[in-house]
Amino acid sequence: MKQLAILGSTGSIGVNTLEVVKQFREEFEVCSLAAAGKNLALLREQIKEFRPRLVAVRDHERAHALREALAGERIEVVSGVEGLIQAATVAGVELVVLSVVGAIGIHPLLAAIEAGTNVALANKEAIVTAGEIVMKKAQANGVAILPIDSEHSAIFQALGGRLTGEGIKRIVLTASGGPFYTVPVEALIKVSPQQAIAHPVWAMGPKISVDSATMMNKGLEVIEAHWLFHVPSERIEVAIHPQGVVHSLVEYVDGSLIAQLSIPDMRIPISYALAYPKRLAMELPALDLAQLNHLTFDPPDEGKFPCLRLAYEALAHGGTMPAVLNAANEAAVGAFLQGQISFNQIPQVVASTMDDHRPSTLEGVEDALAAEQWAKGRALDVIREVSQ
Repeated sequence: MKQLAILGSTGSIGVNTLEVVKQFREEFEVCSLAAAGKNLALLREQIKEFRPRLVAVRDHERAHALREALAGERIEVVSGVEGLIQAATVAGVELVVLSVVGAIGIHPLLAAIEAGTNVALANKEAIVTAGEIVMKKAQANGVAILPIDSEHSAIFQALGGRLTGEGIKRIVLTASGGPFYTVPVEALIKVSPQQAIAHPVWAMGPKISVDSATMMNKGLEVIEAHWLFHVPSERIEVAIHPQGVVHSLVEYVDGSLIAQLSIPDMRIPISYALAYPKRLAMELPALDLAQLNHLTFDPPDEGKFPCLRLAYEALAHGGTMPAVLNAANEAAVGAFLQGQISFNQIPQVVASTMDDHRPSTLEGVEDALAAEQWAKGRALDVIREVSQ
């Protein structure tokens, strides 16, 4: 029975992960859970059902409230970044499912790697911020980083379960196009947060839904694919595929093009990462090939979605620039969701922050985190300027 730590348990990935665990009780046991603490009611339900030994809540006050609610039970409640690290390194854990949102995920990720524990990764930001460092440490410690994102899982599967770019001519990451694929660019200034988070294919959290709408999410995936599969950016392409059936493709040097297809359900890539190298017999609807009347693939409109270009630029600069891209985007998306800036000002904030940064090499994770802090501060200044 594989022992799991699930970080981000109340988010969409965490909830789906626990659905898989529930279906395969004989395969998995939950050692620890971690959540931001915004949905304590759901977290308490998860604790009651899965009985972890340790629970981490990022917010200290909410952790205290949960600790009081669980008084008398043999469940340790911890908090803050240190709590996330404890949840990732609890005794006996064999696989860490990392689905917390934001660059904060780099701390438990590195802790798990240093402990020699494999990671099922759904947190893009940690790899984007410090991918070079993370992958070097993973290799040095013999740790496998197993992708959960549907696109990277598709690549992983098309590679036959290998985390290597050997023999690859190109990778094609598919994108749904988000809710504004057919909306004229001049209409984007009037987009509301409610419209931006209404993803046409996947049910996701607000931040990642906005990233999908701007296509920054796909840009972050390009950077992630570069580090996960050791493929240069010029061999990583993006194609708009609104049907959401082909989750990504790999073209080999001999001209063979291999794609992974399935219904759009995150439990499929999650189950593959949890059970790897096995596959689990999921109780899900089959993909009806007879109903696939057409599958379309179009190039992205970089004029309409400049965030994708910015991600490629950040990867080309290297060093600290991807951390700046990610942090500036986090600040810009947060400001948009709070009504401080318009939708089409998100890439403006990111571009301006990147223009003001002089990238340096990453000697250690501290360099990435320092660049991230600088970028957040500069992005907030830019947000104040453009919102006046």
